[in-house]
Amino acid sequence: MNNHSLLRSSTIMAVGTIVSRITGLVRGLLLVAVLGTTLLGDTFNVANTMPNILYNLIIGGALTAVFVPQIVRATGDADGGSAFISRLVTVTFVFLTGLVILAIVIAPLLVGLFATSYIGRPEFEVTTLFMRYCLPQILFMGLFALLSQVANAKGKFGPMMWAPVLNNLIAIGVFGWFLMYSTQPTVATIPDSQIIWISLGCTVGYMAQALILIPAIAKTDIRIRLRFDWRDSELRKSLHLATWTILFAAISQLSYLVTVNLSTGAAVKSLEAGIETGVGFTPFSNALLIFMLPHSIITISIITALLPALSKLAHEKKPALIHDQLVRAIRLVGIVTVPSSIAFLFFGPMMTGTLFFGISQADSNYLGYTLSALALGLAPMSINLIALRGLNAFENVKLQVLSNAIMNVIAVVVSIGVALSLPPQWVTVGLAGAWALSYFFGAWNTIYLLRRFEIKVSISEVAGFYLKLGALALVVAVPVWFLRDLIPGGNIVRLAIVLVVCGIGYLALCKITRVSEVTSAIQLLARRRKIG
Repeated sequence: MNNHSLLRSSTIMAVGTIVSRITGLVRGLLLVAVLGTTLLGDTFNVANTMPNILYNLIIGGALTAVFVPQIVRATGDADGGSAFISRLVTVTFVFLTGLVILAIVIAPLLVGLFATSYIGRPEFEVTTLFMRYCLPQILFMGLFALLSQVANAKGKFGPMMWAPVLNNLIAIGVFGWFLMYSTQPTVATIPDSQIIWISLGCTVGYMAQALILIPAIAKTDIRIRLRFDWRDSELRKSLHLATWTILFAAISQLSYLVTVNLSTGAAVKSLEAGIETGVGFTPFSNALLIFMLPHSIITISIITALLPALSKLAHEKKPALIHDQLVRAIRLVGIVTVPSSIAFLFFGPMMTGTLFFGISQADSNYLGYTLSALALGLAPMSINLIALRGLNAFENVKLQVLSNAIMNVIAVVVSIGVALSLPPQWVTVGLAGAWALSYFFGAWNTIYLLRRFEIKVSISEVAGFYLKLGALALVVAVPVWFLRDLIPGGNIVRLAIVLVVCGIGYLALCKITRVSEVTSAIQLLARRRKIG
């Protein structure tokens, strides 16, 4: 897979991903407009984050990392993989249904664990009720992840990229309705009925996201049926490998638990000190939503197209070709993530002040500071994910666990240090910086572990190229930042001018300095447009 073929495959997915992320951003903006960025917003975000946490903790990593090579291999069976995939779907459905029921029962314990500062306060009951109606999302997240990987293995990338759009549109409808017919409530005034409808609206979106993949798979030669003959050797192998992936996910959720606890605690302390600005988990989660946009659009698209090819090369024992694919993917991703991180760093408050409506200037500025603190972690996060896919190709989850453990221990230690040393109102910004720092250690460590498979990606292959991209982006961003207040027009116009000028200037400098990845991408897009 060369630059053009990789770009061609990823472009198909990127279009759906772009629409998905844009609608996801609109969904987040409406949610902030309905619930705000203070404690009520925190209660929903803590509750709505719990399905993701439990899903990733228990099975998410296994579905996306371990089962892909197994599914790809099973499609070569005489039945096209129908028997193995049917068993896998049945096991997943039964297990996740039981997990949802258990989680609903112990919801108060989960709230106490992840938001300790809420115990004995009104936020505790509100968060618990939100959570109980959000938790069924776990089942539909699992089904979507598994069915999308089946579609991926059959070369059908489009449905898995467009299904989240339906999810977002349903949530947008729910939040938009409440925005029109409900005044902004508080923790003390929000009725139970509104809590239930907001939560159910989000859950129905995830259900639709999963079920819409069934017709796409039905058009392939795979026939999925409920099967309870679970003694299949390949299924046992998958479940054995998944135990390591569960440990990998558990380590990841440890740092997230610390972040949620410290940010919600900081919000409570700040409110008690008379600070009414939203400084808790909601600013962090919404800054993360914007931060993830370029990563999701370019990195996820490229690695989704790349992983089946890497698995095949690993099976054929061609480490040199795997090295080339990984370096090519890292360089392609860098042309987007590096300038995006510079834009977030310099213009974070301008972006959030323009995008988030219905909240105060102080609330939107704080969101922007959190985004700026996350900014420098964007490039290493994407590099780390690509390198991890190299380990995925060899079905070695143990090394992924090791790399992830080192990264998350650093994140936890730095986060605790931040919480102890900063005033409560600045803790969340500090937590964002801790996350960004940890990604550098994660990327370096994962690249180093690839050497065990004779894949020697040198730091110079990556760092030199990324520093060049960063310098080009800075040449444009720095003068624009100094002149930003002189730009005429309202917030939207000023932000649009800033981003367009920075984007065009960056691409022009890349063209002048002969950054081949940018040139290849432009040529490919031009050729596709002519064909169209």
